[in-house]
Amino acid sequence: MSQFFQVHPDNPQARLLRQAAEIVRSGGVIVYPTDSSYAIGCHIGDKSAMDRIRRIRRLGDDHNFTLVGRSLSELSAYTKLDNRAHRLVKNLTPGPYTIILTATKQVPKRLMHPKRKTIGIRIPDNRVALALLEELSEPLLSSTLILPGEDMPMMDPYEMNQTLGHAVDLIIDGGYCGYEATSVIDLHEDPPKVLRVGKGDVGLFMD
Repeated sequence: MSQFFQVHPDNPQARLLRQAAEIVRSGGVIVYPTDSSYAIGCHIGDKSAMDRIRRIRRLGDDHNFTLVGRSLSELSAYTKLDNRAHRLVKNLTPGPYTIILTATKQVPKRLMHPKRKTIGIRIPDNRVALALLEELSEPLLSSTLILPGEDMPMMDPYEMNQTLGHAVDLIIDGGYCGYEATSVIDLHEDPPKVLRVGKGDVGLFMD
């Protein structure tokens, strides 16, 4: 069974997040809160953990994984950002957006969209997620926690524990954080495209 940490949403316990970061570094798959919904994540360099996420969510090879980080400067090593894209991302983050950009050579090929060589990046506006990323000191490979056959992300950490307790290593209960996935904006081509309308306002990109 997975471990289950109850973490205060406003004052996350550093001790628990240190343990959570260690679980990630040791190849664990974790469920954690963000500013839009709960997400499932693992270490950026761990192929077997990523494959477990693929199995849990039944994802195909064309799924865009997301690198969740603390800041744009941390994530910029993994993406090609021109001045226009940099300004847009700076204005949208932190917040409930996933931004699709062309990946750099820093990104392992297995994480990219196979045909388009892109990767999603995200900077969540959530204290638990940001404190966890601070402990990790590197981005977390993530995907929204939507189970096969469902349209909406999972919301209840106790239900997650019952459903996924055998499949993940840790569930972080950071309280209620909503049930809307992020809005997904593709900036790797001009003009930008809205691939998914979610929690983040996409009015800026609509004609």
